[in-house]
Amino acid sequence: MLQTIAAFDRLGEENAFAVLARATQLAHEGRDIVNLGIGQPDFRTPEHIVEAAIKALRDGHHGYTPANGLLATREAVVRRTLATTGVEVSPESVMIMPGGKPTMFAAILMFGEPGTEILYPDPGFPIYRSMIEFTGAAPIPVPMREANGFAFSAEETLSLVTPKTRLLILNSPANPTGGVTPRAEIEKLVKGLAAHPHVAILSDEIYDVMTYDGEQHCSLLQFPEIRDRLIVLNGWSKTWAMTGWRMGWSIWPNGEKGAHLYDKVRKLAVNCWSCVNAPSQWAGIAAIDGPQDEVEKMMRAFDRRRRLVVEGLNALPGISCITPKGAFYAFPNISGTGWKSKKLASALLEDAGVALIGGPDFGVLGEGYIRLSYANSEENILRALERIGDFLQSKAA
Repeated sequence: MLQTIAAFDRLGEENAFAVLARATQLAHEGRDIVNLGIGQPDFRTPEHIVEAAIKALRDGHHGYTPANGLLATREAVVRRTLATTGVEVSPESVMIMPGGKPTMFAAILMFGEPGTEILYPDPGFPIYRSMIEFTGAAPIPVPMREANGFAFSAEETLSLVTPKTRLLILNSPANPTGGVTPRAEIEKLVKGLAAHPHVAILSDEIYDVMTYDGEQHCSLLQFPEIRDRLIVLNGWSKTWAMTGWRMGWSIWPNGEKGAHLYDKVRKLAVNCWSCVNAPSQWAGIAAIDGPQDEVEKMMRAFDRRRRLVVEGLNALPGISCITPKGAFYAFPNISGTGWKSKKLASALLEDAGVALIGGPDFGVLGEGYIRLSYANSEENILRALERIGDFLQSKAA
């Protein structure tokens, strides 16, 4: 019999895709399903971006590109980073990636091995823990508590660092909670990390433009004291509704102290995905440099939906929901319903036709919560809320 290495048995999954598959199957069987499970904007990619890709194909951009991305694409990321963070980075520190996950994969693979520890947000994006366990490193949850607005606590995070800690993963604005960590807390964390120079930081900033109620995203790039050990993950998927284009970027240390990190990820690209396809990169340039009207339109729509979701959830029996400050997710507390999270999510899909994700799919601290994506129309959100309410009332009757 064939025998694979044990690491593959430790790989987890992103259950949002399993829920999507089940919801799709039910829809094909004739069921009316409202999908608030998948974290994907329901908007089309802006037309000028699509046209840029078409033009690139017609212009003959059909071949390999450099493993780290076209210089023009990396320079576009440099311009965008300066505009959004006020920080100037070198195109020689930018990697163009086939989506956001390869940056997680690369960073965790670099630092994770048996006998080491990697800190990650919990509840958090499930691939963090999955990849940590794949490497054999010990996954150490950093609690994201409802009482703290689902922001991390600098004091609590720093208390978890040990001599075995190799990597700290941060995510703000956050999936699945919608939490945004304020700048003052990030400043405390950075100050405390001075005592732990052996710890690298991966900052997942994929939702950087998605903040509400006057909140401002604080990029870790704005702290030069950690720049030589900081990896920043970002990309096109959420901001420009380009999830299926598989376009991400990351910024890596590439100075005297950190040059080896960039070279390592470049070599990993050569060995794994070779390069990102050319027409998508030209589309990415158009996204950054072109008009942002459609992005602003999407953000206004998400804000309206956010308010609708929070108001509707708080009117349901046994459910309470704090107002998310970022991304496009709500993470309501369902402990008052008496249901376990995953059992409720499954029942709502099968019996009520509403796709949601149970909180434990995002970590050991996710029990008592479900994730709801409001990257869907107001009409569908209202339909889903009505169905959830009817279901809970019928079960209580």
